[in-house]
Amino acid sequence: MKKQKEKHILTNQQGFTLAELLVVVAIIGILVAISVPVFAAQLERSREATDMANVRVAYAEVLTAVNSGDVNESRIVPLKQKEDGWQTPRKVMIGGITENDTNNWIGNPTAKGSCKVYYDPAIGPVLQWSREFSNIHNPFNNSGVLDYIHKTYGSNVNLEIDSGCTNSKMVKLIQPFIDEDKNRSSLMKTGTWAYMGSVSDTGSDHKNQNRYWFWTSVDINKNGFQAGETVPMIVSTADGKFYISNSQTTTRTSNGMTYNVIIKSTSSAGSKKQQIEAYKKYIPSDPKDCFDNLNDAYAAYEKLVKSNPDYQKYENTLPY
Repeated sequence: MKKQKEKHILTNQQGFTLAELLVVVAIIGILVAISVPVFAAQLERSREATDMANVRVAYAEVLTAVNSGDVNESRIVPLKQKEDGWQTPRKVMIGGITENDTNNWIGNPTAKGSCKVYYDPAIGPVLQWSREFSNIHNPFNNSGVLDYIHKTYGSNVNLEIDSGCTNSKMVKLIQPFIDEDKNRSSLMKTGTWAYMGSVSDTGSDHKNQNRYWFWTSVDINKNGFQAGETVPMIVSTADGKFYISNSQTTTRTSNGMTYNVIIKSTSSAGSKKQQIEAYKKYIPSDPKDCFDNLNDAYAAYEKLVKSNPDYQKYENTLPY
Protein backbone atom coordinates (compact mmCIF):
# COMPACT_ATOMS: atom_id res chain seq x y z
CA MET A 1 0.00 0.00 0.00
CA LYS A 2 2.83 2.33 0.88
CA LYS A 3 4.62 1.64 -2.42
CA GLN A 4 1.44 2.35 -4.40
CA LYS A 5 1.06 5.68 -2.59
CA GLU A 6 4.68 6.66 -3.34
CA LYS A 7 4.20 5.71 -6.99
CA HIS A 8 1.06 7.85 -7.13
CA ILE A 9 2.93 10.84 -5.68
CA LEU A 10 5.80 10.45 -8.15
CA THR A 11 3.35 10.23 -11.01
CA ASN A 12 1.74 13.48 -9.93
CA GLN A 13 5.15 15.22 -9.74
CA GLN A 14 6.44 14.29 -13.18
CA GLY A 15 5.77 17.89 -14.53
CA PHE A 16 4.56 19.31 -17.84
CA THR A 17 4.43 17.40 -21.06
CA LEU A 18 6.23 18.78 -24.13
CA ALA A 19 2.94 19.94 -25.61
CA GLU A 20 2.07 21.79 -22.42
CA LEU A 21 5.50 23.48 -22.36
CA LEU A 22 5.08 24.61 -25.95
CA VAL A 23 1.70 26.14 -25.08
CA VAL A 24 3.24 27.99 -22.12
CA VAL A 25 6.12 29.29 -24.26
CA ALA A 26 3.66 30.45 -26.93
CA ILE A 27 1.57 32.29 -24.34
CA ILE A 28 4.65 33.97 -22.89
CA GLY A 29 5.72 35.00 -26.41
CA ILE A 30 2.32 36.55 -27.08
CA LEU A 31 2.39 38.43 -23.77
CA VAL A 32 5.89 39.75 -24.52
CA ALA A 33 4.88 40.81 -28.04
CA ILE A 34 1.96 42.75 -26.57
CA SER A 35 3.80 44.26 -23.62
CA VAL A 36 7.03 45.42 -25.32
CA PRO A 37 5.40 48.03 -27.61
CA VAL A 38 3.25 49.22 -24.71
CA PHE A 39 6.31 49.54 -22.48
CA ALA A 40 8.27 51.31 -25.24
CA ALA A 41 5.42 53.76 -25.79
CA GLN A 42 5.21 54.49 -22.06
CA LEU A 43 8.97 54.98 -21.92
CA GLU A 44 8.82 57.42 -24.84
CA ARG A 45 5.99 59.34 -23.17
CA SER A 46 8.14 59.54 -20.06
CA ARG A 47 11.00 61.02 -22.10
CA GLU A 48 8.63 63.54 -23.68
CA ALA A 49 7.26 64.52 -20.27
CA THR A 50 10.84 65.16 -19.12
CA ASP A 51 11.51 67.24 -22.24
CA MET A 52 8.39 69.34 -21.71
CA ALA A 53 9.29 69.89 -18.05
CA ASN A 54 12.82 70.97 -18.98
CA VAL A 55 11.53 73.36 -21.66
CA ARG A 56 9.06 74.86 -19.18
CA VAL A 57 11.93 75.48 -16.75
CA ALA A 58 13.95 77.15 -19.54
CA TYR A 59 10.88 79.21 -20.50
CA ALA A 60 10.52 80.44 -16.91
CA GLU A 61 14.23 81.31 -16.71
CA VAL A 62 14.10 83.33 -19.94
CA LEU A 63 11.00 85.24 -18.84
CA THR A 64 12.62 85.95 -15.47
CA ALA A 65 15.61 87.43 -17.29
CA VAL A 66 13.33 89.46 -19.58
CA ASN A 67 11.44 90.86 -16.59
CA SER A 68 14.82 91.93 -15.21
CA GLY A 69 15.60 93.82 -18.41
CA ASP A 70 17.68 91.20 -20.27
CA VAL A 71 15.80 90.55 -23.53
CA ASN A 72 18.78 88.71 -25.05
CA GLU A 73 18.66 85.78 -22.65
CA SER A 74 18.12 82.35 -24.25
CA ARG A 75 18.27 78.68 -23.30
CA ILE A 76 18.92 75.58 -25.39
CA VAL A 77 17.36 72.37 -24.07
CA PRO A 78 18.66 69.06 -25.50
CA LEU A 79 15.75 66.66 -26.03
CA LYS A 80 15.75 63.13 -24.61
CA GLN A 81 12.95 61.77 -26.80
CA LYS A 82 13.88 59.16 -29.40
CA GLU A 83 10.99 59.68 -31.81
CA ASP A 84 9.94 62.67 -33.88
CA GLY A 85 6.81 64.56 -32.85
CA TRP A 86 4.60 63.96 -29.82
CA GLN A 87 3.01 60.64 -28.86
CA THR A 88 -0.08 62.35 -27.45
CA PRO A 89 -2.87 63.18 -29.93
CA ARG A 90 -3.74 66.33 -27.96
CA LYS A 91 -2.29 69.76 -28.69
CA VAL A 92 0.77 70.44 -26.56
CA MET A 93 0.97 73.78 -24.75
CA ILE A 94 4.04 75.20 -23.03
CA GLY A 95 3.90 78.54 -21.27
CA GLY A 96 0.70 79.48 -23.07
CA ILE A 97 2.26 78.73 -26.48
CA THR A 98 0.50 76.04 -28.48
CA GLU A 99 2.29 73.79 -30.97
CA ASN A 100 2.10 74.81 -34.64
CA ASP A 101 1.89 78.49 -33.69
CA THR A 102 4.24 79.59 -36.49
CA ASN A 103 5.25 82.82 -34.76
CA ASN A 104 6.00 81.66 -31.23
CA TRP A 105 6.35 77.91 -31.85
CA ILE A 106 8.80 77.22 -34.65
CA GLY A 107 9.38 73.70 -35.94
CA ASN A 108 8.59 70.42 -34.19
CA PRO A 109 10.39 68.27 -31.61
CA THR A 110 12.61 65.57 -33.08
CA ALA A 111 14.70 62.66 -31.87
CA LYS A 112 18.08 63.90 -30.59
CA GLY A 113 16.92 67.44 -31.28
CA SER A 114 16.79 70.53 -29.11
CA CYS A 115 14.54 73.43 -28.17
CA LYS A 116 15.84 76.98 -28.10
CA VAL A 117 13.85 79.28 -25.83
CA TYR A 118 14.34 83.00 -26.42
CA TYR A 119 12.51 86.32 -26.40
CA ASP A 120 11.61 88.34 -29.47
CA PRO A 121 10.53 91.89 -28.51
CA ALA A 122 8.17 91.96 -31.49
CA ILE A 123 6.18 88.82 -30.65
CA GLY A 124 7.23 87.69 -27.17
CA PRO A 125 8.71 84.34 -26.05
CA VAL A 126 9.60 81.85 -28.78
CA LEU A 127 10.11 78.09 -28.71
CA GLN A 128 12.29 77.01 -31.63
CA TRP A 129 12.51 73.25 -32.08
CA SER A 130 15.48 71.96 -34.05
CA ARG A 131 16.80 68.59 -35.14
CA GLU A 132 20.37 67.30 -34.99
CA PHE A 133 21.91 68.01 -38.37
CA SER A 134 25.01 66.39 -39.81
CA ASN A 135 28.03 68.62 -40.35
CA ILE A 136 27.60 69.50 -44.01
CA HIS A 137 31.33 70.12 -44.47
CA ASN A 138 32.37 66.66 -43.23
CA PRO A 139 31.66 64.79 -46.51
CA PHE A 140 34.05 67.13 -48.30
CA ASN A 141 36.67 67.21 -45.55
CA ASN A 142 36.70 63.45 -44.88
CA SER A 143 36.22 61.93 -48.34
CA GLY A 144 39.70 62.57 -49.72
CA VAL A 145 38.23 64.58 -52.59
CA LEU A 146 40.68 67.41 -51.93
CA ASP A 147 43.65 65.06 -52.40
CA TYR A 148 42.04 63.72 -55.56
CA ILE A 149 41.71 67.25 -56.98
CA HIS A 150 45.32 68.10 -56.12
CA LYS A 151 46.66 64.92 -57.73
CA THR A 152 44.43 65.14 -60.80
CA TYR A 153 44.31 68.87 -61.52
CA GLY A 154 46.99 70.43 -59.34
CA SER A 155 46.52 73.23 -56.83
CA ASN A 156 46.10 76.02 -59.39
CA VAL A 157 42.39 75.30 -59.95
CA ASN A 158 39.19 76.24 -58.22
CA LEU A 159 36.68 73.82 -56.85
CA GLU A 160 33.36 73.20 -58.63
CA ILE A 161 31.35 70.18 -57.46
CA ASP A 162 27.63 69.90 -58.29
CA SER A 163 25.31 67.22 -56.94
CA GLY A 164 23.55 67.09 -60.31
CA CYS A 165 26.68 65.83 -62.06
CA THR A 166 26.27 62.22 -60.99
CA ASN A 167 29.01 61.08 -63.41
CA SER A 168 31.58 63.17 -61.56
CA LYS A 169 34.36 61.29 -59.78
CA MET A 170 34.26 63.97 -57.06
CA VAL A 171 30.53 63.44 -56.41
CA LYS A 172 31.12 59.68 -56.26
CA LEU A 173 33.86 60.20 -53.67
CA ILE A 174 31.65 62.41 -51.50
CA GLN A 175 28.37 60.46 -51.75
CA PRO A 176 29.30 57.54 -49.41
CA PHE A 177 30.15 60.04 -46.67
CA ILE A 178 26.70 61.60 -47.09
CA ASP A 179 24.98 58.21 -46.93
CA GLU A 180 26.92 56.86 -43.93
CA ASP A 181 25.43 59.22 -41.33
CA LYS A 182 22.13 57.51 -40.50
CA ASN A 183 21.66 58.89 -36.99
CA ARG A 184 21.35 62.54 -37.92
CA SER A 185 19.52 64.58 -40.51
CA SER A 186 21.56 65.48 -43.58
CA LEU A 187 20.38 68.23 -45.90
CA MET A 188 22.71 66.82 -48.54
CA LYS A 189 20.42 63.81 -48.93
CA THR A 190 17.76 66.17 -50.27
CA GLY A 191 17.41 68.95 -52.83
CA THR A 192 20.50 70.22 -54.69
CA TRP A 193 23.94 71.11 -53.33
CA ALA A 194 27.29 72.40 -54.56
CA TYR A 195 30.83 72.90 -53.21
CA MET A 196 32.68 75.82 -54.74
CA GLY A 197 35.85 77.80 -54.09
CA SER A 198 39.51 77.33 -53.36
CA VAL A 199 41.20 73.93 -53.15
CA SER A 200 44.01 75.44 -51.09
CA ASP A 201 43.84 74.35 -47.47
CA THR A 202 44.78 76.34 -44.39
CA GLY A 203 45.41 73.37 -42.12
CA SER A 204 43.89 70.19 -40.74
CA ASP A 205 40.78 72.05 -39.53
CA HIS A 206 39.85 72.89 -43.16
CA LYS A 207 38.66 76.35 -42.10
CA ASN A 208 39.40 78.13 -45.34
CA GLN A 209 36.86 80.93 -45.73
CA ASN A 210 37.26 80.88 -49.52
CA ARG A 211 35.37 77.61 -49.79
CA TYR A 212 31.58 77.61 -50.02
CA TRP A 213 28.74 75.12 -49.65
CA PHE A 214 25.42 75.90 -51.32
CA TRP A 215 22.12 74.08 -50.78
CA THR A 216 18.49 74.41 -51.78
CA SER A 217 15.63 72.09 -50.86
CA VAL A 218 14.53 72.17 -54.51
CA ASP A 219 15.68 69.25 -56.66
CA ILE A 220 16.39 71.33 -59.75
CA ASN A 221 17.15 68.26 -61.86
CA LYS A 222 13.68 66.80 -61.50
CA ASN A 223 11.44 66.73 -64.55
CA GLY A 224 9.47 69.93 -64.90
CA PHE A 225 12.00 72.30 -63.36
CA GLN A 226 13.06 75.06 -65.73
CA ALA A 227 16.62 76.38 -65.53
CA GLY A 228 16.59 80.12 -65.01
CA GLU A 229 14.24 80.06 -62.03
CA THR A 230 15.48 81.65 -58.81
CA VAL A 231 15.56 79.41 -55.74
CA PRO A 232 16.18 80.17 -52.06
CA MET A 233 19.29 78.62 -50.57
CA ILE A 234 21.52 78.24 -47.54
CA VAL A 235 25.17 79.16 -48.01
CA SER A 236 27.93 78.09 -45.64
CA THR A 237 31.56 79.08 -45.55
CA ALA A 238 34.17 76.60 -44.38
CA ASP A 239 34.58 78.53 -41.12
CA GLY A 240 31.11 77.36 -40.07
CA LYS A 241 29.01 80.46 -40.78
CA PHE A 242 25.61 80.09 -42.48
CA TYR A 243 23.67 82.54 -44.62
CA ILE A 244 20.22 82.77 -46.23
CA SER A 245 20.48 83.75 -49.88
CA ASN A 246 19.11 82.95 -53.33
CA SER A 247 20.42 82.10 -56.77
CA GLN A 248 19.27 81.98 -60.36
CA THR A 249 19.67 78.43 -61.62
CA THR A 250 21.39 77.61 -64.89
CA THR A 251 22.68 74.61 -66.85
CA ARG A 252 26.15 73.16 -67.17
CA THR A 253 27.71 70.44 -69.32
CA SER A 254 30.47 68.32 -67.83
CA ASN A 255 31.58 64.68 -67.74
CA GLY A 256 29.43 63.89 -70.75
CA MET A 257 26.15 65.12 -69.27
CA THR A 258 24.09 68.33 -69.11
CA TYR A 259 22.41 69.17 -65.82
CA ASN A 260 20.99 72.08 -63.83
CA VAL A 261 23.08 73.85 -61.19
CA ILE A 262 22.31 76.37 -58.45
CA ILE A 263 25.60 78.25 -58.84
CA LYS A 264 26.90 79.57 -62.13
CA SER A 265 30.53 78.76 -62.90
CA THR A 266 32.92 81.65 -62.22
CA SER A 267 35.65 80.29 -64.51
CA SER A 268 35.19 83.25 -66.87
CA ALA A 269 35.51 85.84 -64.08
CA GLY A 270 39.26 86.32 -64.62
CA SER A 271 42.10 85.23 -62.38
CA LYS A 272 41.80 82.50 -59.79
CA LYS A 273 41.39 85.13 -57.09
CA GLN A 274 38.69 86.94 -59.07
CA GLN A 275 36.84 83.67 -59.57
CA ILE A 276 36.81 83.13 -55.79
CA GLU A 277 35.70 86.71 -55.16
CA ALA A 278 32.72 86.16 -57.46
CA TYR A 279 31.18 83.71 -54.97
CA LYS A 280 30.99 86.42 -52.32
CA LYS A 281 28.02 87.99 -54.08
CA TYR A 282 25.93 85.19 -52.59
CA ILE A 283 26.83 86.26 -49.04
CA PRO A 284 24.18 88.74 -47.81
CA SER A 285 25.30 91.87 -45.99
CA ASP A 286 22.31 91.98 -43.64
CA PRO A 287 23.33 90.50 -40.24
CA LYS A 288 19.85 89.00 -39.80
CA ASP A 289 20.65 86.63 -42.67
CA CYS A 290 23.81 85.33 -40.96
CA PHE A 291 23.75 82.44 -38.48
CA ASP A 292 26.25 80.58 -36.32
CA ASN A 293 24.69 77.15 -36.76
CA LEU A 294 22.69 75.13 -39.27
CA ASN A 295 19.67 74.74 -36.99
CA ASP A 296 19.02 78.48 -36.93
CA ALA A 297 19.80 78.82 -40.63
CA TYR A 298 17.38 76.04 -41.57
CA ALA A 299 14.64 77.56 -39.39
CA ALA A 300 15.12 80.88 -41.21
CA TYR A 301 15.14 79.10 -44.58
CA GLU A 302 11.91 77.27 -43.74
CA LYS A 303 10.26 80.51 -42.64
CA LEU A 304 11.38 82.23 -45.87
CA VAL A 305 9.98 79.47 -48.08
CA LYS A 306 6.65 79.45 -46.27
CA SER A 307 6.20 83.23 -46.11
CA ASN A 308 7.71 84.58 -49.35
CA PRO A 309 5.20 84.44 -52.25
CA ASP A 310 8.05 83.81 -54.70
CA TYR A 311 9.09 80.64 -52.86
CA GLN A 312 5.84 79.24 -51.49
CA LYS A 313 5.61 76.91 -54.49
CA TYR A 314 8.66 75.13 -53.05
CA GLU A 315 7.11 74.50 -49.63
CA ASN A 316 6.54 70.84 -50.45
CA THR A 317 10.30 70.42 -50.99
CA LEU A 318 11.12 71.19 -47.33
CA PRO A 319 12.63 67.96 -45.98
CA TYR A 320 11.83 68.56 -42.30
